[in-house]
Amino acid sequence: MPSSAHPGDLRPAPGSTRRGRYLGRGRSSGHGKTSGRGFKGQMSRTGARRRPGFMGGDMRLVLRMPKRGFLNPFQVDARPVNVAELSKKFADGATVDAAALAAAGLIRNAESRVKVLGTGECTRRLTVSAHAFSGSARRKIEAAGGTCTLLQASRIPPRA
Repeated sequence: MPSSAHPGDLRPAPGSTRRGRYLGRGRSSGHGKTSGRGFKGQMSRTGARRRPGFMGGDMRLVLRMPKRGFLNPFQVDARPVNVAELSKKFADGATVDAAALAAAGLIRNAESRVKVLGTGECTRRLTVSAHAFSGSARRKIEAAGGTCTLLQASRIPPRA
């Protein structure tokens, strides 16, 4: 597209658009009198529409689907962070908590619950504070000379 083109110069591709129907302009037009809506009934009325999912009075598809499973209202979601990511993002001797993880981009916000997992190697001495640790993560952090502090959540929000 040349640099002198403007949005006002844009046109649809030839043959891609069709002229609209002229409605209510006499019987000989083919769209006169009832304007293609037929006689009476819901869809002949002004503003007529059917709600999404309406299937002509039949049981809706969404209600015919079998119900499966169970949503645990007490499940607690924690953001996983691997020890390899901690070693990459933090310097030796650093203190790692939810705020530091959020600043480093490993979790979305500092309010999240954090669980440290043991994937990868921990090569730095870190002081890590989190809501949960896997057994291998705790072993790897402590083997590198670091410490693990378990945080208590002030309140576990129920799942919606």
